Amino acid sequence: MQRFDMGTRRCSWAAGLALAAALALPVVVFTQEPTPQPLTVVRAARVLDVTTGQLLYNYQVVVEGDLVKAVGPRAAVPGATAVELGDATLLPGLIDCHTHITQDPGDYYDQIFRRSPIDLAVAAHRYARRTLEAGFTTVRDVGAAEFVDIALRNAIARGEVVGPRILAAGLAIGATGGHADLSGFSPYLKFETFSGVADGEDEIRRKVRINIKHGADLIKVVATAGVLSEEESVGAPQYTLDELRALVDEAHMWGKKVAAHAHGAEGIRRAIEAGVDSVDHASLIDDEGIRLARARGTYLVMDVYNDDYILAEYRRLRYPEKIIEKERKVGQLQRENFRKAVQAGAKMAFGTDAAVFPHGWNARQFAKMVEAGQAPIEAIRAATVHAADLLGLGDRIGSIAPGKAADLVAAPGNPLADVTLLERVSFVMKGGVIYKGGAAARTGIEP
Repeated sequence: MQRFDMGTRRCSWAAGLALAAALALPVVVFTQEPTPQPLTVVRAARVLDVTTGQLLYNYQVVVEGDLVKAVGPRAAVPGATAVELGDATLLPGLIDCHTHITQDPGDYYDQIFRRSPIDLAVAAHRYARRTLEAGFTTVRDVGAAEFVDIALRNAIARGEVVGPRILAAGLAIGATGGHADLSGFSPYLKFETFSGVADGEDEIRRKVRINIKHGADLIKVVATAGVLSEEESVGAPQYTLDELRALVDEAHMWGKKVAAHAHGAEGIRRAIEAGVDSVDHASLIDDEGIRLARARGTYLVMDVYNDDYILAEYRRLRYPEKIIEKERKVGQLQRENFRKAVQAGAKMAFGTDAAVFPHGWNARQFAKMVEAGQAPIEAIRAATVHAADLLGLGDRIGSIAPGKAADLVAAPGNPLADVTLLERVSFVMKGGVIYKGGAAARTGIEP
């Protein structure tokens, strides 16, 4: 019997492979020819170049597979499937940098006491489809229970579920008793759940690593108190500057960007000084915070639509009066501070906090951004080129250009004249696949 001795390597798998080679069996190297990619040509009355702000008339976009192949004047493309959209404007797929795509507004107590993360998971695909059909082909999801956002992202990437491209944060990281914690109830209530609650630099670093271990694309930190939770304050700081620096240092070491939930001026300043990549909400930002954001190149992601929905609907949804009162205090101030930030030239990316209002309504925010001082093209840039830059995906999405993802949406008419037209997109393509509007517009194969 042959004796196997790993120490002296008398018989090894390597020797077995060498023996197989010595038998002179034929070796065939298979080279796979690239599969021809289908061509689609999409035409509309106008194509918006979001980089220059120009409307290009009588242009078309040629798509090959999942990428844009060419953008240019109308011309025949033999063998391509043509999609004619008529009096519409083609834009790059829209991007929402602040969503919670696994949730939707509902009864406050029912969601806390009668719904589990499993309920979120089985419903989330509906919110994803609504978001995509509203023209948002990419979203940044900034916090979900039990890593449901990561599972949804993966299911969409595998083609099992229809939805936008998702960058997922996993568990939002925040302090004990803060906006990421559950407050206002008996200490004897026990909830079995994964938690992003962490205190002190070492615990915070560990939570960052846990999120990354389970597939997070970015890290969300709760730097201040919030509105839709039962702290007394709206904007009080909830992490020290050293704690925030530890979190940002850990996330950046792993190559992950950081989004900071921050309403109050002091917490905003700390988050910017710590090096976060975006400050989200920024409701009570002051002149110093705006100056710091400009100096550091920090993006502001200000959700200036949802005040309307909260004040109209949240009493019906049985939210505590103290929460609704907090919204009354900050909603209009946030819009005034948005105007100041725009006038000061701060970097702005589009983010709505979708889930506070129904998914699919994301584009309602464009009108509020214009009302608060942005030109329509700047509001659109916030949801395209600027959002792509914040996500670190400017080379792949955010504009219509050869080599970029074939993410296209069409709005009726001219959204530079009426930005509310983006609330009624008629055509959506993500990665070369038509999800809305193609069947009615398709005209067949070009000769």
